[in-house]
Amino acid sequence: MSAPPVPRRPALSLALCALLLALLTWPVAAGGPLRRADERAAGALADSPFPDRAAEFLADLGNVTVAVPVLVAVLAYTAWRARRAGTFRWWLPAAAAVTMAAVPALVAPLKALIDRPGPPGTAGHGSYYPSGHTATAAVAYGAAVLLLLPLLRGAYGRRALVVGCVLLNVGVGFGLVRRGYHWPLDVVASWCLSALLLQVMVLVISVTGRRQRR
Repeated sequence: MSAPPVPRRPALSLALCALLLALLTWPVAAGGPLRRADERAAGALADSPFPDRAAEFLADLGNVTVAVPVLVAVLAYTAWRARRAGTFRWWLPAAAAVTMAAVPALVAPLKALIDRPGPPGTAGHGSYYPSGHTATAAVAYGAAVLLLLPLLRGAYGRRALVVGCVLLNVGVGFGLVRRGYHWPLDVVASWCLSALLLQVMVLVISVTGRRQRR
């Protein structure tokens, strides 16, 4: 069970994601031109001719009941492959599971802190920033891809898997905005948060692996 690839400059990558998340969160919480532009963009996307059913399907891919079982299936498959090869490493599935559990643990307090109202027509008041569905999809599908990458030998297959994951998450974000469930910046902020979590997961796996080999 091989470890996922580690970013070349993890500290810089983590810092950039954290900085971008902070730069998005501040104007969303305080209001201003960026937030108004975000709301105008949401209105334009909501009025687009993209079919409602297709958008709803894409948004549903961010549901916990859809995304998490995909990650669980990948965890089971990679663990089975590793056990057959005699290379099972317990910390890989453990790190992925903890990363997935960290999503609601981080998103819920951020929602309560920012307390941003949702787009017109959404039920309830506040708590739409960042998007929990987006973060769930990004972490679940992203972690699944990171676990599968070492099993693929060819660069083409790896590239196709990564591109497919990116397109899938873009589709989830678009579906959420198109159906009026979230503002665009809710989605982008969740991508930043998810990128942070996935990078921390990869670093923890790498460090734990080195310690176990010693």
